[in-house]
Amino acid sequence: MTAVGTFAQRLETKLGQKLARITEARGEITLEVLPENWLGVAAMLRDDADLRFEQLMDLCGVDYLSYGQVEWDTTDVSAEGFSRGVEGDGPGRFNWANRPRATAIAHRFAVVAHLLSLSHNKRVRLRAYCADDDLPSLPSLIGLWASVNWFEREAFDLFGIVFEGHPDLRRILTDYGFVGHPFRKDFPLIGNVEVRYDPEKKRVVYEPVTSVEPRVLVPRTIREDSRYEQASAERKLETGK
Repeated sequence: MTAVGTFAQRLETKLGQKLARITEARGEITLEVLPENWLGVAAMLRDDADLRFEQLMDLCGVDYLSYGQVEWDTTDVSAEGFSRGVEGDGPGRFNWANRPRATAIAHRFAVVAHLLSLSHNKRVRLRAYCADDDLPSLPSLIGLWASVNWFEREAFDLFGIVFEGHPDLRRILTDYGFVGHPFRKDFPLIGNVEVRYDPEKKRVVYEPVTSVEPRVLVPRTIREDSRYEQASAERKLETGK
């Protein structure tokens, strides 16, 4: 690979029309491709001598349902400090009829893979959105990186994303007979059933959840990390740029 242009520019030239979008932020490159190019671009990233992303570090699913909808107010200040009141019904605090719905997103589910080139000491993020929200699916990458086996099983288990061509696609974290996919945004944080031992029946019974109240203690909001803003300001003072 020549030294002309940035690595992101060289990737864009190399992959051409197979790229839907390429972004670079804080030194991290994200390649977005259409589902039909997922396998082909991944193979090119691995096999091209100028790229050689030999190692898949991680693969995960993403659910963009209600993405960008801020549930906690973290901007208003009261006499007791920043407001911590819950505004709206986000994941974990809703009934099924009022569960979160997709709003301005074109596709709900995505798969993200993080790749490492040992030959060139480069990293890249590869992402594709599933075309069908009702049955999200993408081709399996197991023919390219054997390490993706359990990662794809995890994404299938937690998000319900089907990886076509996977030789052993079954749940890996949830229990036998588990219904639903717990990392989907419309899955209640308290679950749908609870388990207890019934001394009269002398066996374990499954019942609708009644003993747990849903609550969320972590703010769900999109905001910039002040550490990056401070580092950027300091760098400008040092370099004058």
